[in-house]
Amino acid sequence: MAKEKTETFEKSLESLEELVRELEAGDKGLDESLALFEKGVTLSKELSKRLEDAKTKIEALSKEGGKLVKKPFAGGND
Repeated sequence: MAKEKTETFEKSLESLEELVRELEAGDKGLDESLALFEKGVTLSKELSKRLEDAKTKIEALSKEGGKLVKKPFAGGND
């Protein structure tokens, strides 16, 4: 069986935001709310991992002469 293509980060984030809206509406039963919450936690963990992976990749690409050099991210608020 072919593996499904992973959703883009942005699409996964939109899915998480939709889950939050559904839960905040408060019109779901307990079982459905728990299922939505579980899916949201899973999505949140996946998104956090992808952000951490991106950070690691950026840091690796920013190394100069074997030494990590912090560079400001364009548009960042740091």
